[in-house]
Amino acid sequence: MLRVLAHVQRHLDEALSPNDLARVACFSPHHFHRIFRGMLGESVMGHIRRLRLERAAWQLKVGDRPVTRVAFDVGYEAHEAFTRAFGAMFGLSPSAFRERHRKLDYPASPSGVHFDPDGSAPRLEEREMTAFDDNVRIVDEPARRAVFLRHVGPYDEVGETWDRLMTWAGPRGLIGAGTQMLGLCHDDPEITPADKVRYDSCLVVAGAVEVEGPFGLVDIPGGEYAVYRHVGPYSDLGRSYIELLGRWLPASGRAAVDVACVERYWNDPENTPPQELETDLCVLLEPR
Repeated sequence: MLRVLAHVQRHLDEALSPNDLARVACFSPHHFHRIFRGMLGESVMGHIRRLRLERAAWQLKVGDRPVTRVAFDVGYEAHEAFTRAFGAMFGLSPSAFRERHRKLDYPASPSGVHFDPDGSAPRLEEREMTAFDDNVRIVDEPARRAVFLRHVGPYDEVGETWDRLMTWAGPRGLIGAGTQMLGLCHDDPEITPADKVRYDSCLVVAGAVEVEGPFGLVDIPGGEYAVYRHVGPYSDLGRSYIELLGRWLPASGRAAVDVACVERYWNDPENTPPQELETDLCVLLEPR
């Protein structure tokens, strides 16, 4: 992550994407954004935007280039858009900020990381363990095969996909008391457009199963998984993912495999109050 922070500081003039920064970090692109948010307390692109605006503030204080040129240098083609973004961060218009003769102070950031004219990266302090860490288990899961139906769109709209899968699977005898209901989450909705988020509703099966049309078979790899039991509404799953991938994982000394996260559902959401829903978040780990 220190390599990423130094890279961002030195390349603020260039196009920076989460995938490019994941390669700098040698992290899985699939998990990088949540790792970054968990460690830094802000999104990747939010961090980059903030540092560019802080650099603009520094340029306004130490240089004499026109405000429009400073705006263009930090990626704003419209002066009005730059003025709004700058004012939201510093509480002043760029021109008024330049005219005030005082020490340059950046607004507080979650991580304490700020723009450095020398392009250096700050230290990241090791975090203390929290109660969350005590609830993460390392579980050796077997390889499984599942019937699945894909949903493309926001995660909060997967209910219809589950209804179609259950309606198809029921008459074929694929649903029983011990049937595992899993979700494969391929995309992070914070960086993937809502209409392109991919999610697979899965029923674990044993033996040969014939599928047709939009229904398919998927092999879920076995191995060591980091498993956290989330209790509460599905709408809060994002925060638990950030804790698991962004805080527990870096402190654990383990690395995640670049595959979809697996969700295991223990309740029927139609008959369970949202605050009582139980969901296992399962992340496949690289071998030790």
